[in-house]
Amino acid sequence: MFVDKALDRFGSWLARVLEKQSSGYQPYTASDPGTLGKSLQPCDIILVEGNEKIAVAIKYLTQSTWSHAAIYVGGALGRPKQGDEPLTLIESNLGEGCVAVPLSKYATYNTRICRPVNLSSADRKKIVKFMVDALGTKYDTRNILDLARYLFPTPPIPVRWRRRMIALGSGSPTRAICSSLIAQAFQSVRYPILPSIEYIERQAREASPYSRKEVLRIRHHSLFVPRDFDLSPYFKVVKPTIEGNFDYKKLNWSKEEPGEGARPVVGIGSD
Repeated sequence: MFVDKALDRFGSWLARVLEKQSSGYQPYTASDPGTLGKSLQPCDIILVEGNEKIAVAIKYLTQSTWSHAAIYVGGALGRPKQGDEPLTLIESNLGEGCVAVPLSKYATYNTRICRPVNLSSADRKKIVKFMVDALGTKYDTRNILDLARYLFPTPPIPVRWRRRMIALGSGSPTRAICSSLIAQAFQSVRYPILPSIEYIERQAREASPYSRKEVLRIRHHSLFVPRDFDLSPYFKVVKPTIEGNFDYKKLNWSKEEPGEGARPVVGIGSD
């Protein structure tokens, strides 16, 4: 009992250290919650370029811009209290576990929307329910190994082992990266993310001695990382600005001629 309490306290402290913001982060195109909300559909994945210390490690280990993933559930959690923002995203955070948050949480971060293609209405509801039912799931802060691996943001290990390092730790799936939980939700309805492809050679007709058959094998959810939704051939990238009847003719460009390496200032026209 004493050992468990000591580990829990140390783990909680370690989680707070890893959640501290890194200095110098500046988003290129910060998300506007209003524009973002108009473009979203239930089961859309929001990828986030985080700036916490743990985010630096995840981006290094996954060789990706994206360090976090959340899933949009629309109005599944009901109307908010008067004066409160609607909780439309579900995510899993180190220290907090699985929680619901508003879109405005990521108003100052680079984000990307990844949408599952041709997802049926029935399966969409099942995925949303899976995530809603997962609310309150806690991350076991006593598992020091799960946490300590992120203290060294750029460990000198081969690229091929880095994904495995993220899944390292407890026998149960890690809760540090929400992509694991989201992957479980999609696997529950057998929607692919990045399945492994096996080629099986077998005897065929005389005209074709061998034929190759692709077998989609579901990978273990603990091995999924945020960038997998971006790389997946089964999720499309949705850009709110383009979805909102983008017309480059209505852009207001700065009259100043940009110097070498300078970026023009662009604004959206009102007409």
